Amino acid sequence: MALKATIYKADLNIADMDQHIYADYQLTLALHPSETIERLMVRILAYARFADERLEFTKDLFETDEPALWQKDLTGQLEKWIEVGCPAEDKVKKASSRCQQVAVVAYGSQVDDWWKKSSKLKTLNNLSVWALSEKTTQALTDLCERTMQLQLNILDGEWTLLSDQGQVTVEWTQLK
Repeated sequence: MALKATIYKADLNIADMDQHIYADYQLTLALHPSETIERLMVRILAYARFADERLEFTKDLFETDEPALWQKDLTGQLEKWIEVGCPAEDKVKKASSRCQQVAVVAYGSQVDDWWKKSSKLKTLNNLSVWALSEKTTQALTDLCERTMQLQLNILDGEWTLLSDQGQVTVEWTQLK
């Protein structure tokens, strides 16, 4: 019998004082049996970075042709394609030709090697690449619960994610 996904729910409140954006999102995420809690929490941060009412989690690990998140316009055309981790160059390049905006939120010990080897990605004009520090992603796992109340505060470019379990200062590096 195949293992099923585990459902997680997160109420995400974003207070971006830099851009004067304040919003609440009710997120439902499926944790694939092969996925880690670390990756699940990175998907939530990726959602927060590109937050929009139409941004949605995809089947991702169940469907290898899909990103972690995408956003479609009202006609169903892809607008944003957001990958989490260190995806294959060809997948990102293909997405770049189909979408207005493509992003990668990279994390883990292999990020530096992946980025050095990703020469094709550096030429894509509609791509942004963000790397999370290992310290951040490890600390994120401590905030995870099946039902989460998360508060993201952004002030002077500093991101702080809070929950009843504690808080994490999010360390981002923009690679592209």
